[in-house]
Amino acid sequence: MDLGLTGKIAVVTGASKGIGLAVTRTLAAEGAHVIAGARTIDTLDGIDGVTAFEVDLVKPGGSEQLVGRAVEGHGRLDVLVNNIGGVKLRLDGFLETTDSDFEESLQLNFFAALRATRAAVAAMLPAGEGAIVNVVSVNAIFQPDGLVIDYGAAKAALLNVAKALSQELGPKGIRVNSVSPGQVGTDLWLGDEGVAATIARATGVDAAAVRDQAVVEIPSGRFSTPEEVATLVALLASPRTANVTGANYLIDGGLIKTI
Repeated sequence: MDLGLTGKIAVVTGASKGIGLAVTRTLAAEGAHVIAGARTIDTLDGIDGVTAFEVDLVKPGGSEQLVGRAVEGHGRLDVLVNNIGGVKLRLDGFLETTDSDFEESLQLNFFAALRATRAAVAAMLPAGEGAIVNVVSVNAIFQPDGLVIDYGAAKAALLNVAKALSQELGPKGIRVNSVSPGQVGTDLWLGDEGVAATIARATGVDAAAVRDQAVVEIPSGRFSTPEEVATLVALLASPRTANVTGANYLIDGGLIKTI
């Protein structure tokens, strides 16, 4: 199926690894030109259709610089994928999770996307069309977890804003949708400093055992791949889904049991 993304100008945040890198590769393979933003960009070298832009998206002005680079270089913006994010496990509980911890998580997982969205909407409004896709998390609402209380709160805020914006911007031709992954086979879960390794060090078990226990709770019997998440993102960015807005799609192997 042709997703109709050939020639589209797309911005992807947090594009250098994991889901962001998979999204960048997928959009470029579909014919889009991707302006890919991250603090380190060496993994983006040599990908056809990709312009890498080194930027700290957590710093105020960073997201705006990235979107501005796309608009200055191409005269428009068709797609924004808010992918930047990260999590730190709060193993010592709520009372040891400070205001600064919450603020740090909100800056990374919410405000960077909020600022990118504001800049993207300003660029999309004159054209009367555009697509924004947020990479959220099952932790936003469907599976709150005290170990990631600040991360879940930030992702819930992003999901709420996406829904509200879909109502305001739908009549103006701009669609806003979200994708909520469960466990994905990236460094966030499986890296040396990822969720599995962190829990393993805290509990004295092997990281593989932590991973295996997580898999037991997933009906499909495995983590999602970054490429599977990227495929869903690309579909929501596509004009093929032109009447989908305000939606949040789970990709979690059946982890969440609620309707």
